[in-house]
Amino acid sequence: MQPQLPIDVDPETGVWTTDALPMLYVPRHFFTNNHVAVEEALGRETYAEILYRAGYKSAYHWCDKEAKQHGLSGMAVFEHYLKRLSQRGWGLFKIIEADPSRAHARIELRHSSFVLAQPDKRGKLCYMFAGWFAGAMDWVNDTSAGARGPRSQSKETQCAAEGHDHCVFEVSPLA
Repeated sequence: MQPQLPIDVDPETGVWTTDALPMLYVPRHFFTNNHVAVEEALGRETYAEILYRAGYKSAYHWCDKEAKQHGLSGMAVFEHYLKRLSQRGWGLFKIIEADPSRAHARIELRHSSFVLAQPDKRGKLCYMFAGWFAGAMDWVNDTSAGARGPRSQSKETQCAAEGHDHCVFEVSPLA
């Protein structure tokens, strides 16, 4: 995949933008080292809950901004979201199946940045992404005309750090 991201740098402020959204550009090891340090300080369960809520909110906001920026709607926004995540180095994301009316999706992730940056670590390392997919699915349902699906939740059901070829995330209706 050839990244074709439009990156604009304001010569006066140094602020980077892509698709009219301010961006930060940091090395993978820098982000991962900070992520692991916070996880160790708070405990994985607490940190995962915080990341889920923040990621959900951020994905919802991103979908709203990108839909307006590019004139997209519905699942095209969700697909665009995964394309942009893939182009930004988080890994290669792909929708395997999706049905917003049931708040259902399966997302495959290959070459996860978390797995690549921690080659000796085992377990579900990519949990940070879970809230992102629920936020994107709920945005799709909240902005779709006609019948909308139920609120969603998402979780990592398989991780490449467990010995699988790739990670899998399941989006399902909120219980």
